[in-house]
Amino acid sequence: MSSTLVLETTAYTLEQLIHLDAPQIALAGRSNVGKSSLVNALARRKQLAKTSSTPGKTRSVNYYRVEPEGFYIVDLPGYGYAQCSKEERKKWAKLIEKYIVSCKSLRGLAVLLDCRLDPQRLDVDLTSYARANNIPLLPVLTKGDKCKLRERSDRQKQWAVLLGGRKPLVTASMTGLGIADLWRELRALAAGGLSADDEAEDAPSDTSDAIDDVTA
Repeated sequence: MSSTLVLETTAYTLEQLIHLDAPQIALAGRSNVGKSSLVNALARRKQLAKTSSTPGKTRSVNYYRVEPEGFYIVDLPGYGYAQCSKEERKKWAKLIEKYIVSCKSLRGLAVLLDCRLDPQRLDVDLTSYARANNIPLLPVLTKGDKCKLRERSDRQKQWAVLLGGRKPLVTASMTGLGIADLWRELRALAAGGLSADDEAEDAPSDTSDAIDDVTA
């Protein structure tokens, strides 16, 4: 099945967040992890999501409708961008927190992880939060084309240890690596086909603390 994405609406404030009955999968990751490029690769369009070499480009919650299936991929603001103001980071944190807490049709959290980097604390915090709160987790390594095969394998093993044996998918937006596999996982997640990982020990369970950690 060939799927694509259509940008339906964008929320910049808490009041603009919308209620949808259709299944939703949130897309989260550090600033400059390649979220916008991955959205474009999934949609098979170059400019659906605006890309930039400057971190922190996504500053809103973007609702993408998946066609023809009808579920949604919701792109959350990137976290960990130190160059923006503290006030701006707090605004993003509240937006992310409100979305996750209030979304009754959230089916899972796809966390994007830079394949070139060892596990980063902010990413570990977010994955631990998801597991502790029984949110099905889909870990995805981005920029796989920038790494050698051995490095990809090592990075998968590192994350598998942290995620109770769950290896992340390896993707590359520029080459299309792993995009078909990612679509299969997203469809399964939207249909409720993936179960949440076992609860992580010492994982943060308080929403505001966990979200503040990853956006601080």
